[in-house]
Amino acid sequence: MGCLKYVGFALFLSVIALISPLFYAVEVSHDGRAITIDGERRILLSGSIHYPRSTPEMWPDLIRKAKEGGLDAIETYVFWNAHEPVRRQYDFSGNNDLIRFLKTIQSEGLYAVLRIGPYVCAEWNYGGFPVWLHNMPGIELRTANDVFMNEMQNFTTLIVDMVKQEKLFASQGGNIILAQIENEYGNVMETYGAAGKAYVDWCANMAESLDVGVPWIMCQQDDAPQPMINTCNGFYCDSFTPNNPNSPKMWTENWTGWFKNWGGKDPHRTAEDVAYAVARFFQRGGTFQNYYMYHGGTNFGRTAGGPYITTSYDYDAPIDEYGNLNQPKWGHLKQLHGVLKSMERTLTHGNITNIDQGNGVSVTIYATNETSSCFIGNTNTTSDATVTFQGSEYNVPAWSVSILPNCKNEAYNTAKLNTQTNVMVKRENQAESEPGALRWTWWPETTNDTVQLGKGHVAASHLVDQKAINDISDYLWYMTSVNIKEDDPLWSDDMSIRVNGTGHMLHAYVNGEYIGSHWATYGIFNYVFEKKVKLNPGKNQITLLSATVGFQNYGPKFDMIESGLPGPVELIGRKGDESVIKDLSSHKWTYEAGLHGLDNKVYSLDSRYASKWRAENLPINRMMTWYKTTFKAPLGTDPVALDLQGMGKGEAWVNGQSIGRYWPSYLAEEDGCSTEPCDYRGEYGSSKCVSNCGQPTQRWYHVPRSFMTNDVNTLVLFEELGGNPSLVNFQTVAAGTVCGNAYENKDMELSCQGRPISAIRFASFGDPQGTCGSFYKGSCEGGNGALDIVRKACVGKEKCSIQASEDVFGSTNCSSTAKRLVVEAVC
Repeated sequence: MGCLKYVGFALFLSVIALISPLFYAVEVSHDGRAITIDGERRILLSGSIHYPRSTPEMWPDLIRKAKEGGLDAIETYVFWNAHEPVRRQYDFSGNNDLIRFLKTIQSEGLYAVLRIGPYVCAEWNYGGFPVWLHNMPGIELRTANDVFMNEMQNFTTLIVDMVKQEKLFASQGGNIILAQIENEYGNVMETYGAAGKAYVDWCANMAESLDVGVPWIMCQQDDAPQPMINTCNGFYCDSFTPNNPNSPKMWTENWTGWFKNWGGKDPHRTAEDVAYAVARFFQRGGTFQNYYMYHGGTNFGRTAGGPYITTSYDYDAPIDEYGNLNQPKWGHLKQLHGVLKSMERTLTHGNITNIDQGNGVSVTIYATNETSSCFIGNTNTTSDATVTFQGSEYNVPAWSVSILPNCKNEAYNTAKLNTQTNVMVKRENQAESEPGALRWTWWPETTNDTVQLGKGHVAASHLVDQKAINDISDYLWYMTSVNIKEDDPLWSDDMSIRVNGTGHMLHAYVNGEYIGSHWATYGIFNYVFEKKVKLNPGKNQITLLSATVGFQNYGPKFDMIESGLPGPVELIGRKGDESVIKDLSSHKWTYEAGLHGLDNKVYSLDSRYASKWRAENLPINRMMTWYKTTFKAPLGTDPVALDLQGMGKGEAWVNGQSIGRYWPSYLAEEDGCSTEPCDYRGEYGSSKCVSNCGQPTQRWYHVPRSFMTNDVNTLVLFEELGGNPSLVNFQTVAAGTVCGNAYENKDMELSCQGRPISAIRFASFGDPQGTCGSFYKGSCEGGNGALDIVRKACVGKEKCSIQASEDVFGSTNCSSTAKRLVVEAVC
């Protein structure tokens, strides 16, 4: 499972056009059916966006797309380690400008849900906690511990005061309608015993004392103290019941997909299944639903947690990592939101009647004196249902919900897609011919002091946890020396070094020579590295470089999980059947954090080492090597991806800004993928509908256009394992093919998202078969020539709309088959 915490977009069942950019008093209704805003009872739809995972330049576009998709609110975490990287030194600049993000939401007329936490999980480094907390004397995290609670209260109060100063809480006329304290603590509380319960009570009292004037929520906290509102996180929350009958039924995280880890496959959750989960939730009395994620974004810099979470945090969200619409998910959910909003008064005021028709089929009626609205749900995973209701028959496919706003006509079914599918493509950089145009220089990472001489700034007679350096770098050098005489019992012709590590990656050197590396696999981070060594009589220098790939972010007492090289570190001498072991763990060890190139910021544009880059004898497949080149930004406005095929592992910077860790040499698992179309029916899990088996876990890396200039740009790579930059290039990401699908009497809409439709490859009205990219005609077909009709209506236009009907496409003679229009277009 993954972390059960995420930031989302809140979708309120209300007409967006009627929402004022200023909001006033907010209260939670006492009947548990709705949230009351400005005196009106509403059902809310929301979506998560993490502001540090995008850029301020992206925020307006992302928020507008969320609003266009039918959302009423945006939900976000607050990332403590981003804002207080050093104790009492704060950063709210750039991507960390929380107030600017909240005001951008407000300027678009949307509400906000502020999940202060300040523990967030979110597959974020150390769960959002600053690592310096770990090193405070006497501290225990997430329990009744005065040292921790003082720090947590200080940060929480800081955020609340900042927001209050800008008058952003709804009680002040702002747009923040809900706030969250702690996060999914109920999943781990048992481990902390009575102190855990005392901590939850303290969190509630502390939050209430801040007097924000809006309700506080606690997700995944079944025993949330009043007046905290406990909420649900998961793939499905229709069966969730709050612990207080007067609390509204709220879903803070509807996981639209899943995160990806190094070595993991690409996860995918179908649009049909997400829509099914949402419709079931509102069928069964839901009040607030938030997508986690609505836009996932990018783990820039060293922010990815896990360990082993990738730089991409796409999450298969309705808006993809690059900011493009992820179709059909975005469009299918937009249509659902529109239907739900049309029923808002009925859902918030109507009397509820549930009718169980057997075999997983149920009907729910919401009725007021004026009107009624109905849901027909079919939870069967294989069998479609023909449902007779109020004198009419309805076909409800397996694992779907039909929505009848007037209890007569089906306006929406979660399994019937009436929106387009986008096939995204990556195009070459038209500004220059890459990769040939890229001229590389290089610079060797200096390791003489550490590898050969063992020099460090700190010494101790024990092995330290890597968190001791307060996360100032992924890299920590462990160095010691050992004297061995030829008459030492250890001495033999068969000697080896054995290291017990949890540092994710280890590079070992003995007497200045590299002897090997080892890295963990996702989920199994304790490993043993053993390698034969040739030692010298007398002094021998042992240098071990530990590299982390994001600290643990989830689980009971996750903060105490060891990192680095906890040991033991042993030398082993073998003579026949006998082995002699010398444990070096209590030797004098010296430590050095970081790398020379990182310390001297050779990746920055104004680095004093700019003249030291070498152009001659460019090495490839060389460990600990820096590479630099200049490039022209791709033409146009499409998002940009950096293709790092051929590189090993490291970090990349564009114009001095880190775009994150890269590791294209780490291949995804080879098993578990299928070439068959994903079946949306049945419960979703992170191993269902995966792809990319045996390929680089992440080959392309998002480079925001705001990181680049229109002139010359600089790319710097630090290569840790060894790679070849000759294949590196920049590409743009856009829809290449779009496929429209519409059932009879629905409108089929096609859009190339800003560029014209250049051709129609396929069009059929009847019972076409296949999937996008491989459609073919079925047994019946409209007689008016679908291809010509669609070409005339769509080619040359950025978007077009055609009704899927026999009036347009001619009689089909499709007897019992549900007719639909299918189109494949080229952008």
